[in-house]
Amino acid sequence: MIAQVVPVLFAFGSNLGGRDDTIRSAQRELAATPGIQNFLASPLRETVALTLAGPDPLAPKYINGVARADTTLAPHDLLDVMQRIESEHGRVRDKRWGDRTLDIDLILFGGRVIADERLTVPHPRAHERDFVLSPWLELDPDAVLMGHGRVAELLARIGDTTAPLGASDAGPQVEDR
Repeated sequence: MIAQVVPVLFAFGSNLGGRDDTIRSAQRELAATPGIQNFLASPLRETVALTLAGPDPLAPKYINGVARADTTLAPHDLLDVMQRIESEHGRVRDKRWGDRTLDIDLILFGGRVIADERLTVPHPRAHERDFVLSPWLELDPDAVLMGHGRVAELLARIGDTTAPLGASDAGPQVEDR
């Protein structure tokens, strides 16, 4: 039996520790995971921390990025890999939208809609987060967020408060392994 290959989009964030190194390490680990191929990461961007009360300019700033890949893993198996990588990088889940060493979200899983106690895809707030849309637009100028429209139009609507980290920070480019 041949496994179905599904395109996926990940979002990464970190505002504690070696933020960009942590994200790039996690991306390399995902790219090397059996069942994940054609991994391509965006440049990283810096963003003011978003809390339950709104943007917090006094909190440590976030580094964010996205990556697209193809996978033969089932959605929840992929989520397990993502959560294992988060834990290995010191992720603690003690406060909703709190500071973190690493956050990996699954934004899209092909054209599937998933909504259960562990996973919601497409990500329910991706369309209103410039820290997802901006690096995604850099990675794919023609990107479309299922159920919401073109990423360029979504970002234009909400505005872009992110800032580029630098021209040389492109992440793992693992094509056709």
